[in-house]
Amino acid sequence: MAINREKDEFFYPHSSYRGEVKPENLVFNANLQEFAQRVSYICNLETNGKITPVDAYKQIKNLWAELKLSKNQLGIGEDPFAEDIDEYD
Repeated sequence: MAINREKDEFFYPHSSYRGEVKPENLVFNANLQEFAQRVSYICNLETNGKITPVDAYKQIKNLWAELKLSKNQLGIGEDPFAEDIDEYD
């Protein structure tokens, strides 16, 4: 079992999260790490001639769209308690 664990840690490295601890930030961080890992795989496949540059671009573009959707759905970068100041004028 220790060998499998070491192998998993080698192939799927992860870092401790050091940002503001909120559920949506943790979920987005996991999504971001998965994005980076998958982009790395795609780049390696393209570099080794297993997929074309066009295919690599399309796959990365789709991954980016998924990450962007995740960011928007989780409300990352938004302040839900911010009010429009002009609303009461």
